[in-house]
Amino acid sequence: MSVWQGRSRRKPTGGLYRPARKKRKYEMGREPIETHVAEEAFKIKKVRTRGGNLKVKVVRTGFANVLDPETGTCKKVKIITVRENKANIHYVRRNVITKGAIIETEIGLAKVTSRPGQDGTVNAILIKE
Repeated sequence: MSVWQGRSRRKPTGGLYRPARKKRKYEMGREPIETHVAEEAFKIKKVRTRGGNLKVKVVRTGFANVLDPETGTCKKVKIITVRENKANIHYVRRNVITKGAIIETEIGLAKVTSRPGQDGTVNAILIKE
């Protein structure tokens, strides 16, 4: 079944709208990619988007680029686990990384600032406990 981002065929009253046209390709959507913390190799998925551009989606990763705001340095560090995720409480149990998630790394806790399912990388900023 495809994901479609157009108007629903149903009215608020429950009746049907009469479609004036068919579905268009630009109204098409996709299933979200849930980026997992994994010990295995880094895996990405490339998707062709509108205009012939490429969107790189991270399927699984074990590393993040973490910025230390005090020193201004950025390091590639190993992700241990997901500590908190406000997008969905069940993502913590499943180790799913989204923007705003708090991850535990080798150098401490960090907040994810990138969108791994769309940017192709996991960037984070170190937070003080």
